[in-house]
Formats: sequence, C-alpha cells, structure tokens
Amino acid sequence: MTLPASIAELQQGLRRKDFSCREIVAGFLDRIEASDKQLGAFLRTRRDVLDEAQSNDERLARGQALRPLEGVAVAIKDNLLLRGAPATAGSQILANYQAVYTATAVQRLIDAGALIVGQTNLDEFAMGASTENSALGTTRNPWNQALVPGGSSGGSAVAVAAGQAMVALGSDTGGSIRQPAAFCNVVGLKPTYGRVSRYGLIALASSLDQIGPLTRTVADAAQVYQLIAGPDACDLTANPAAPADVITDLRAGIQGLRIGLPPEFFGQGVDPQIVTAIQEVAKVFTRLGATIDEEITIPHAPQALPTYYIIQPAEASSNLARYDGVRYGLSVRTGPDLAALYHSTRAQGFGPEVKRRMMIGTFSLSAGYADAYYHQANRVRDVLREEFHRAFDRVDLLLTPTTPTPAFPQGAKTADPLTMYLADLLTVPANLAGIPAVSLPAGFVNGLPVGAQLMANAWDEATLFRAAYAFEQATDWHRRQPPLSGD
Repeated sequence: MTLPASIAELQQGLRRKDFSCREIVAGFLDRIEASDKQLGAFLRTRRDVLDEAQSNDERLARGQALRPLEGVAVAIKDNLLLRGAPATAGSQILANYQAVYTATAVQRLIDAGALIVGQTNLDEFAMGASTENSALGTTRNPWNQALVPGGSSGGSAVAVAAGQAMVALGSDTGGSIRQPAAFCNVVGLKPTYGRVSRYGLIALASSLDQIGPLTRTVADAAQVYQLIAGPDACDLTANPAAPADVITDLRAGIQGLRIGLPPEFFGQGVDPQIVTAIQEVAKVFTRLGATIDEEITIPHAPQALPTYYIIQPAEASSNLARYDGVRYGLSVRTGPDLAALYHSTRAQGFGPEVKRRMMIGTFSLSAGYADAYYHQANRVRDVLREEFHRAFDRVDLLLTPTTPTPAFPQGAKTADPLTMYLADLLTVPANLAGIPAVSLPAGFVNGLPVGAQLMANAWDEATLFRAAYAFEQATDWHRRQPPLSGD
C-alpha cells in the first residue's frame, strides 16, 4: 500500500476508513525492514507496536474521537527514554540499560495517539556531527550512502527522509537536529531552550540540550511541536507558561515580516554554492512580502564555536561522571579497588570522542583554569545572547545557511576532530543564545540537499513556523525524496 506522506493525509484516510492504524504501522515496519540494512537508521524496532496499533483501531471502532497523532509512526532517538525499552545513547556503557520511565516528550506523543516504531542511531551521547561516533553501528545518508547523514540525530533524520517513519524526535545541543535535517532534506526544529521538557532525555550539556521534531513538512513539525511543548513538573527548567498557538496563524502569510541576513554566517568556511542557494531563499521571501535587512550583524557569532566547545565539554564531563560502573550500565571489574572499577568501566564503555570531550571539559573546569576558560566562555555567551536580543529589536527573523557544506563522505573527518567540529559552525549560536531555529529544505548543490536556517526571538516559534510554512508552500524542495524512500 502507499503510505501517507503527512499527518493530515493519514488522518483523512483514517476518517474515510481507507486503512487502519495497524495497516499503516505494518507498512512502515516493512519499509524499515526493506531499507535499513543499507541505511542503519534504527538500532531496534518495536514489533509490539502492532498490538498498540490494534488498540488504536479498537478505540476508533468504539466511536471515540480521532486524536491529533492517531496512528502516526514515530521514531525516537536512542537517548530518549521509553519505559521497558533499551536506551543506549549509542554507547557501550549503556548497552545493558533499560529505561524505567518514559520521557515527557515521548509520552505526550503516545498520549496523542502516536505509535513508536523504533529507536534510532546517534553519535555516542550525542557527541558528533556525522553519526559515525556511535558504538552500535554507522548510519548512511539516503541520498548517497557513501556520505554521512549528519549528527548527532542522524538516525532520526534518515528515518524520516527515507520514509521509514512519519515523524522522528531528536535532540539538539549544538545543531544535532538541524544539521542532519539539512543533509537529508527534511524539516528539523530546535525549540527555545525550556520550551520542551528535557525529562527523560539522557543529558549531554544541560544548559544547551533541547528536544525537537524532524518531519517532512513544516505543518507536521508545528503539530508535533504544539503537542510536546509546555510546562512539566518533572523539569524545573521547562517554562511554566503555556506555549503560544503555532497552528492557528500558520497560513497567515508573511507580508511585512522583517528578515535579517547576518554576514557573519556567510563568510569564511561556507561553500559559495550554499551562499548562493540561501540568497535565492531570500528572494523567495521578498516575493512573498517580507523585507530583507542585509546590515543586521551578530558580531560575536564567529566566537560561538570555540565558546561552545568549552561549555559543552565542561557540562558533558559533569553529566557523564554518573557512569561509574556502580549504579547502572556497564560494570568492568579488573582491579582491587573502586578507582580501578571506575577506570576499567569507562575505558571500555566510552568511545574516543566521548573521552576526548570529557577530558577537555574536566580540564576547563579544573582549579586554576576555570576562570580562563569556562567562566570566560560563559561571559562570551552572555554577549552573544545580548547581540541576538538587539538584532530581534530590528528584525523578526534571521536567515542563514544551516551548514557550511553539503553532506561529506564517510570517514572524511573522523581523523581530525577539529574539522568535524566546524560542521557545527552555523548552528551552535542558536543553542548558546537559547533561541528557536529551524532548518528547511532549500535547494541542492551537486545533487545534495541544502538547508536554510531560520532563527527567531526566544519563545517566538509562531513566527518561525509561519515564515517556514510560507517558504515551503512557495517551493517544492521538500517534495524531493531520496531513491530509497519508496515514494
């Protein structure tokens, strides 16, 4: 059967009784089985979801109302907890761990009728930009399997791009939703920090992490965002205020909207062909009624990447200290005392990139160096936030490329971590500033997808979605699917 391409199409089919929830989920599982040996998007699938789909069908047969995500096949990144299921964060140190509760964002999707078809691959503990750092396998780009899909939410992006799931959840610490979305030609949203509960997300950097959706369309992303956003008593960093409605005005148009093109995001290191593609995006917005401001600046944006790679490893070293071989996860006993247990467990359990960042983070927090590195980085972060705040006094949105280059070959950057870190060049500023950002399909360079990034002021996801939807409706880039999608 032909699987529906959007949530709206699925719900129309269910109302007409063209298919059942069980038939839809079985179709997605069949597609995963047919393509995932090539792609490696999933670490595991859930056959039990067929019984859950049957329960959805029985519920509908009793005349109960259609829920917002009734029958929608959802994949979740394997650093989001699902009670009773493994949760590895792509690491050997959690290979034998099973979640004892479900993440708030995941539970809200389940309560809305969604069906979790499986858990997707990621760079270990979400540290990476290519999904090559996973201890459990490599994920490949569906547009060209010799290329990376981006990271760390590469498995989630591939699952949506290849039509293996209708929706996926990822986490974004420095671009880990938006960068793979750009590489795979899907929509990827990082909400405002604190808008979506982090309860049940395996922590990487607690002041930066945020959960968000990856979908084929902006409307689907908006619908998923509306469901997962909001206060949560289990997460005190979640904003206690209810989120604004992003659905009602989604189709209102963008006449008079002000969009800035900060030059700091178009300079050294950014492929000239990608710059040209984003300039074409700006022309589309102009035709739709927006005004473009090319003089808006974020002067400290070039300092965002080194700032991020001090703050993120520092917080990661603190968060990952809990994996000690005593309480849960891997435990390797090779010596006579507790120190030996710690050492042997972490030596075997953590991969090279995780060890590298933990050592950098521990160093930058150590006595005598914290003032020079960690505290100084936080001062730069404060300046960057203020610069974004001033920019949004003049414009409603900022438009930039999502990534400096298209997807790169497998193995091309693994030997040089610094070149890999440059893949985050254009996405980390939004995380440091805590503002929402979305990546949209915006063209192709040499047959590979290009992403356009829109950033909005904190808590203004409504404007972000409205502009993203207007652009999507005026173009057809999002309709292009890789050969393995089955469409």
